[in-house]
Amino acid sequence: MIYTVTFNPCLDYIVRVPFFEPGAVNRSEFEDVFPGGKGINVSIVLKNLGVDNVALGFTAGFTGREIERAVGEAGCKTDFIRVENGMSRINVKLKAQVESEINGRGPRLGGEDLRKLYEKLDVLGKGDFLVLAGSIPDTLPGDVYESILRRLQGRGIRFVVDATKDLLKNVLKYHPFLIKPNHHELGELFGVAVTDGDEIAGYAGKLQELGARNVLVSMAGDGALLKTEDGSVYKSPAPKGKVINSVGAGDSMVAGFLAGYLQTGNLQTAFRMGVAAGSASAFSERLATKEEVHRLLAAM
Repeated sequence: MIYTVTFNPCLDYIVRVPFFEPGAVNRSEFEDVFPGGKGINVSIVLKNLGVDNVALGFTAGFTGREIERAVGEAGCKTDFIRVENGMSRINVKLKAQVESEINGRGPRLGGEDLRKLYEKLDVLGKGDFLVLAGSIPDTLPGDVYESILRRLQGRGIRFVVDATKDLLKNVLKYHPFLIKPNHHELGELFGVAVTDGDEIAGYAGKLQELGARNVLVSMAGDGALLKTEDGSVYKSPAPKGKVINSVGAGDSMVAGFLAGYLQTGNLQTAFRMGVAAGSASAFSERLATKEEVHRLLAAM
């Protein structure tokens, strides 16, 4: 089974106005609300691709109840932890002449909340996948990802981590099955700017030296690169299409990769599925459907 963890899930409120004028009344021409958070995005796209999974995380207030309802309606199994105080975030995505975002804070999590999560993770065992994706609230210890992998190491669980900076770097010693930085995040880890594919492959190799098994690097409009644990390097240009909404594209790439790997056991096939899924989400108002992913996959 695949388990995803989203520490600070949200409702994404998408608003589109022809022209945003600060200080004035602006009326939308389009709006939508859907559950968000990196792990939740992974769960929904996995389910869209026919892969069962369990979405874990923390929810609070009326927004938290709506997140749970919407994720369940998408077909995902959920096992969220209810937090008594505060409310889950609403993130406003304003699309006008430029795109702007206002991201909520979310509930304040504490040690007891983390203990409840550990109890749920303790049931994982050999053959399971655990996806840790996104940032963590500032009320929790900064080494929480590292603590989770340390607690669960040696059980045959395959870890997937999509995070930035030290949150990612500090888990590499536990040999995660897959990590997915984008090329900017890859450069930040080493204090450099990387744009060339050979450079990206080289720095992906450095992450493998630190412990990562497979490194998947998204490169926005330039496609993606995968460096596998056997040293193979696969590159793919981005499929052709109009980018409508880039939110969730990287998470969709992770989901597509895992779906492809579970279905075939082949890393190259998983990579192609990941690229197709990431692009399909970018070309849509919502997260990729199975039909959209396979349509792009057939054209690659």
